[in-house]
Amino acid sequence: MKDLPDTEAEALIAAMGARARAVAQTLAEAPAARRAAALAAAAAALAADRAGILAANAEDLAEARARGLSPALLDRLMLDDRRIDAIAAGLRAVAAQPDPVGAVIADWTVPSGLRIRRIRSPIGVIGVIFESRPNVAADAAALCLKSGNAAILRAGSESLRSAAAIHAALAAGLAAAGLPADAVQLVPVRDRAVVGAMLRATGAIDVIVPRGGRSLVARVQDEARVPVFAHLEGICHVYVDRDADPDKARRVVLNAKTRRPGICGAAECLLIDAPVAETLGRQIVADLLAAGVEVRAAGPLAAIPGTVPAAPGDFGREFLDMIIAATVVEGVEGAMAHIRRYGSNHTEAILTENDAAAARFFRGLDSAILMRNASTQFADGGEFGMGAEIGIATGKLHARGPVGAEQLTTFRYLVEGDGTVRP
Repeated sequence: MKDLPDTEAEALIAAMGARARAVAQTLAEAPAARRAAALAAAAAALAADRAGILAANAEDLAEARARGLSPALLDRLMLDDRRIDAIAAGLRAVAAQPDPVGAVIADWTVPSGLRIRRIRSPIGVIGVIFESRPNVAADAAALCLKSGNAAILRAGSESLRSAAAIHAALAAGLAAAGLPADAVQLVPVRDRAVVGAMLRATGAIDVIVPRGGRSLVARVQDEARVPVFAHLEGICHVYVDRDADPDKARRVVLNAKTRRPGICGAAECLLIDAPVAETLGRQIVADLLAAGVEVRAAGPLAAIPGTVPAAPGDFGREFLDMIIAATVVEGVEGAMAHIRRYGSNHTEAILTENDAAAARFFRGLDSAILMRNASTQFADGGEFGMGAEIGIATGKLHARGPVGAEQLTTFRYLVEGDGTVRP
């Protein structure tokens, strides 16, 4: 696949958008059973072409290693049998969910006699720009199809071969169910100009969902003319309160950082309540160090052997690696002040057995996801029972938190009368 000359990017996206727009109404009207059948068939095709997908991924990984990608980013890119099984399971889970299209949100009758229903309706054409995680191709396509939307997928340069192999399985699923191939399109080139073309494609794309790091997010914020479901950095905090259960806290912090450090739900900052900094705080830091985490510590935690002094820029930073910033705060109010200053409104966790402290934390912060005594790694649509997610929206309009099929719908009003006229 060759890079696209800059001058052709606009034309490519315009053409893809026109094809997507042409089939969007077909998808919106397609029976729920047919859209579900397409996802089930795609899952079967994915499993059948396991070898081909792994071979494509191996090529992506080899190129990524040659480019010097970090171990955490390589982990995001890597596919194996277990992850392919998980992708297929996600497709089947989305297929089995209740269909959101046409669902009645509200139903009422007004004094004039009119019956008014507010129902869910597809948005139209969804553009998804993602970087190193090839499973996003399947998750995004599944959720768009389930919600009756056409999808235009733009994979990162490091994952294009893997995404193309997954897209082939999705195309097979569409064909098996008798749905148009243009329902899910993959941009076939790596050229970065295509991203700009998608962000400006106001007549072709109805909403953009970005999935990526700081540079992509910054570009989307600067250039987007198409509405965006903002997926900002996952600067996730874990606050260990003075009333935390030590065993729970040690287990949760270690999982939140080390299970998969390269995902947006990984903990990036550890906050320790001052009264337990010299006891539980030291134990937790020792656990992280023993697991191979680089702890960039400030305050009393900086005196712990093996830690690295934190630089000012380490707070409010998404490492996506086996690195965590750590400092001491004064109670839940201090923790919230720190999070308000450095957070990205993604996911924060409090570890405490104190109901009042947890309630204050939940009431006082405005992040999309707030957790108590649970790892931030659960910030995932699949773990929320959505089957999959297209991203974690950190904005405040339309969609927030995990974006599943329901969040990819808008609504319409259906109004019925009986010769009713307005006096």
